[in-house]
Amino acid sequence: MKSIERTPLNISLFYFFIFFGFGTLFPLLSVYLKQDVGLTGTQIGAIMSVSPVVMIIAQPIWGIICDYTRRPRAVLIFTLTMSGFVAIPFAVMDSYISLILISILLATFQSAIVPVSDSITLNYVMATKKDYGNFRLWGAVGFAVSVFVMGSLAETLGLKLIFFSFTAALLICTIFVLSMPKESNSLQVDLRSGFIRLIKMPKFILFLFTTFSVFGPIHSNNFYFGLYIQELGGTLAGVGIAFLLAAGSEAPFMKLSGGWIRRLGYEKILIAATLISSIRWFYYFTEPTLVGVYATTIAQGFSIGLFIPAALQYVREIAPDDVKATAVALYSSMGNGLGSWFCTFIGGIIYDAHSLFGLYFFFGTMTTIGLILLFINLKVLPEGAARPSPSS
Repeated sequence: MKSIERTPLNISLFYFFIFFGFGTLFPLLSVYLKQDVGLTGTQIGAIMSVSPVVMIIAQPIWGIICDYTRRPRAVLIFTLTMSGFVAIPFAVMDSYISLILISILLATFQSAIVPVSDSITLNYVMATKKDYGNFRLWGAVGFAVSVFVMGSLAETLGLKLIFFSFTAALLICTIFVLSMPKESNSLQVDLRSGFIRLIKMPKFILFLFTTFSVFGPIHSNNFYFGLYIQELGGTLAGVGIAFLLAAGSEAPFMKLSGGWIRRLGYEKILIAATLISSIRWFYYFTEPTLVGVYATTIAQGFSIGLFIPAALQYVREIAPDDVKATAVALYSSMGNGLGSWFCTFIGGIIYDAHSLFGLYFFFGTMTTIGLILLFINLKVLPEGAARPSPSS
């Protein structure tokens, strides 16, 4: 009985520390590469876009390994440990090629962490009738706290600290993995056969492009937002404050998302969240004051904190029962993988050719395209388009 009671706490602590680790490294990595290493915007964009590309390739492989071994916790502990130790060489490398190579190696292991842990958590949630959002919100809290803390510490101790803090956080996570549930069978994903069925569904395909256009800028912003704050005159501590406000605002919205979706419907939530995200990016293009940026960071909580659970519900609702997990995997790869890579890589080029403010105009344009696709999907396409034809 005691182990059952500890499970929710262990899962919550895992999400807190894993995103604490992500928050120590990825938001400040671009600042480190620019200030300490002296790379160009295009080079930074290339390095930061490695992870999404590798994720598209590596995630299905890690899924196959989990299905074959039936030991997702062992896979998770292995990838956490390897990710932690692989990050340390970042602190001593200064050549562009070596940084690309170590980024590929880090992304190979790190790409398994979130999907494998989410699979374990979703198995537990389905078995116990709990709310996934109540666990995932601790990730938002951990991310917000870590960037705030690291922004202040890096100001005095140097940016190389982010690599060692990342390693420490991931090693701490391995402790909580040992007490996570063992189940691994209920969410197996057959990407090949599932993909063939899902590509015959117009609503699903159109939503993948929506996810590409909306999630791409959101994830890419995590890489460039630190540079943007400094462009406006902010310090490293100021970068930490901005991320604390932005990422921290996600948690309460995730907590409220279930009730709002039930009351308003996922269609209105998706449209509103995408619209708010688009307005935010275009506002950043206008070169606002630092105070104005801080004041509008709550838009991230509204856009991400509501879009993620509503999108997940929408995907699971339109997908056939036997390929729901495949649909979620493809949806995640399209936005978190391909969309993030595209916006991060192209963003680096725009940063070099124009400015960071031009980069956010690009983000706003991408999100507006996503809004148009979303409106067509939800309001124009017939409901029958959500399912493959009987002949298929």
